[in-house]
Amino acid sequence: MEIISAKDASEKWNITQRRVAILCSEGRIAGAKIVGNMWVIPSNAEKPIDGRIIRFQPDANAPVKPFIKWAGGKSQILNDIRAIYPEELGKSINKYAEPFIGGGAVLFDILSRYRLDEIYISDINRELINAYKTIRDNCEELVELLRMLQEEYLALNDVDRKTYFYVKRSRFNELKVILSENNSIEMAALFIYLNKTCFNGLYRVNSKGQYNVPSGVYKNPLICDEKNLINISNRLQNVQMICGDYRESIKFIDKDTFVYFDPPYRPLTATASFTAYAEGLFDDDDQRDLANYVKELTNVGAKVAISNSDPKNTNDSDDFFDELYAKQNIERISANRMINSKGDGRGKINELLITNYQVTKNEKGKVDSESIKKLDGTILI
Repeated sequence: MEIISAKDASEKWNITQRRVAILCSEGRIAGAKIVGNMWVIPSNAEKPIDGRIIRFQPDANAPVKPFIKWAGGKSQILNDIRAIYPEELGKSINKYAEPFIGGGAVLFDILSRYRLDEIYISDINRELINAYKTIRDNCEELVELLRMLQEEYLALNDVDRKTYFYVKRSRFNELKVILSENNSIEMAALFIYLNKTCFNGLYRVNSKGQYNVPSGVYKNPLICDEKNLINISNRLQNVQMICGDYRESIKFIDKDTFVYFDPPYRPLTATASFTAYAEGLFDDDDQRDLANYVKELTNVGAKVAISNSDPKNTNDSDDFFDELYAKQNIERISANRMINSKGDGRGKINELLITNYQVTKNEKGKVDSESIKKLDGTILI
């Protein structure tokens, strides 16, 4: 009987070699067997019917949410941010840009509520952008790996889970050095796995660029959120993704664009800095550079919104942002401090929402009725 390799089968059936190996291990390819350390398959074997076909059908109307936890994520203040969306969004404003994409809470809210012509996201964190691209381009293979990681992790006791975590963290740091198309899917799967199982869902690197967050303790973490990932993949198909500096967005942004910036926050205290989500920091000079870029985009005619910390939480006389954005509109909103190693360091603080345009509100502080839109039966604000 003539046999072929898993690689030959993957080319013959137009699926990944990893998928062929999974089908072999599940006993779904008649006559497949391991010779040495590789699968061999009868040359006349038929491609199995993919049982994932029904599972992987996206719901075009389902809301999508962030696939990772992220330091400073905006899910908790999303209602406040929705209230400052330009009322022209989805009408004359048909483009959206979000440099510093992070966990993407605002992006996913906009993807769930509006149908825009063009969307652009970017970040300097290479592993983060790789995860977004993998969800967009190779979601099925990513889900398979995440499901495997979830099954292996949940089957372990607490001690073995910690060992498993550090093995995967080491592998992730190895791949950071050689990130390429050949390992991008594995890299994305490990990125999401580590985010779901590490301490507080942090992403932090040391001076050598190595991910160094310790293991967390979770009873039943959802590592593979299959339905959400598939729906995200569907929504991301026409989204431009760039790994690079936020200023590269100038090539995309015009007068028909809404831009949201969520840069690394200015630390409230000398010990509160948590900006090492990528090599390097974001200091006051960087904040000034961003403010100058906002002026440049304002001159282009774009609608721009910015989030940041409020220095007045700890120093009433600190007017850094009030002076920096003196010509813009500044609103102070209440938010929870979510990342702090001490429980008593968590609580209500003010954050800043800054816009280069006036937000239309009625006397009760609600968005004006003209800003309320409907899409597929959903009230959109």
